[in-house]
Amino acid sequence: MPILAAPALSHVCDLEVELDPIREMGSGRAGQRRIVPIVGGRVSGPRLNGRILNLGADWQTIFENGMAELDTRYAMQTDDGATIEIINYGYRHGPKEVIAAIAQGETVDPASYYMRTHARLETGDARYDWVNRTLFVGTGARLDGKVVVSLFALE
Repeated sequence: MPILAAPALSHVCDLEVELDPIREMGSGRAGQRRIVPIVGGRVSGPRLNGRILNLGADWQTIFENGMAELDTRYAMQTDDGATIEIINYGYRHGPKEVIAAIAQGETVDPASYYMRTHARLETGDARYDWVNRTLFVGTGARLDGKVVVSLFALE
């Protein structure tokens, strides 16, 4: 059997995603359900630059152990006019006191908790066709009123 190399990561962009207040849905089948509207933001980086559009949301499930399952769907418009859909799925968890501080809007060191995602991007714009055939992973942080995610391409 051949020895396969681990994939390399290359930084694509940083997403600064602005959020409206959380809309609590109550208990669902797996945990506490809520919707976090995505209302804007910026995209900046070596391969993608633009703005987050005022549409989409994060449909979260908060499990009994405090882990948040993140399930987002939104879009960006690049500075040169392409529209790119972003579907981002991941987990956020950490020590109970850290998660409680995040919930209160406090500034928390992102290294003190786990927030990782995998993303799928899609566009019909030929200039950015490469996003349709690339896998992405991200590291994130929850701040007061926004989320930041650094996206990396799996090379």
